[in-house]
Amino acid sequence: MHVTANAEPHHPRNLLVTGGAGFIGCSYIAHALSTDARKVVNLDALTYAGNLDNLVAQSKDPRYAFVHGSILDEALLDQVFAEHAIDTVVHFAAESHVDRSIDGPDAFISTNIVGTLALLKAARRAWQSRQDVRFHHVSTDEVYGSLGDTGMFTETTPYDPSSPYSASKAASDHLVRAWNRTFGLPITISNCSNNYGPNQFPEKLIPLIIRNALAGKALPVYGDGKNVRDWLYVMDHCRAIDVVVRKAAVGSTYNIGGHNEWANIDIVHLICDTLDEMRPRPGQPGRRSLITFVKDRPGHDRRYAIDAGKIQRDLGWVPAETFATGLRKTVQWYLDNQTWVERVTSGSYRGERLGVAH
Repeated sequence: MHVTANAEPHHPRNLLVTGGAGFIGCSYIAHALSTDARKVVNLDALTYAGNLDNLVAQSKDPRYAFVHGSILDEALLDQVFAEHAIDTVVHFAAESHVDRSIDGPDAFISTNIVGTLALLKAARRAWQSRQDVRFHHVSTDEVYGSLGDTGMFTETTPYDPSSPYSASKAASDHLVRAWNRTFGLPITISNCSNNYGPNQFPEKLIPLIIRNALAGKALPVYGDGKNVRDWLYVMDHCRAIDVVVRKAAVGSTYNIGGHNEWANIDIVHLICDTLDEMRPRPGQPGRRSLITFVKDRPGHDRRYAIDAGKIQRDLGWVPAETFATGLRKTVQWYLDNQTWVERVTSGSYRGERLGVAH
């Protein structure tokens, strides 16, 4: 690993955030605008999961600019780097839903691999040999594959992706490292566990269960429900990314986790119990009665667990939220923002099952 110690911390001034209208990206933009950033440029193609409603407050900040376009558009990338004097890239833009990658892997190869390549090339063209810049790539713990009942992923765990999604993210990680080692591009990488929180498109487990439970619909749980994930509250993740961008050594990788291992079925139980308390249904059975076990996802990794000790030791980051506090905030947000939920699900996606291999 080609890691070089920073002579001094990196100070992001003009940031390019790709995929900033998505779930994590919009939260990161809100965080970046709370710092000393001079400008935050959001480049987003506004696919089904991108939504400018996530950025109404931020759009009123004179330091914020939105560019509608794709990371595959190299001419547009060159224009954005030049016009906005970009010195920091935080790269979220990706197809990210495992089930969708099973149904249609081509989009994942195009966006996650070819798109990352285009962005790396544009950064290198714009920055030449500058070292007062940073390219941060946001990745996933899914690149490491599946764990057994014990052990945790560390930054040195070999890559062993299972799905088209995780394979595409593994490939993009390798490209980013190669641009550091071959061309000297100043990069950092983070691999995070499952994020949850406000503004998440309701195809992922937590918002889908909240939405279905409020509507009295079946709550689908894959397999036996005992697949385990580490859960990270989205604003904890955004704080961690900011710390890595500012303080991490060039070429370094950090795992970001929430210290919150939960089996899927236990999460569904907790959501049901929380909703029964916050939005009771008098005269009806508890929402746990809506749970329906369905055929498992093909290639469904059994367990992920992140060892986030390195980022705590090196950079001083620890998550602020427990799963109990973060989930309660998340449930409350969805209760308070039903109009947003209905608007973002008014397109082609209607909560149907995706990712059933044929």
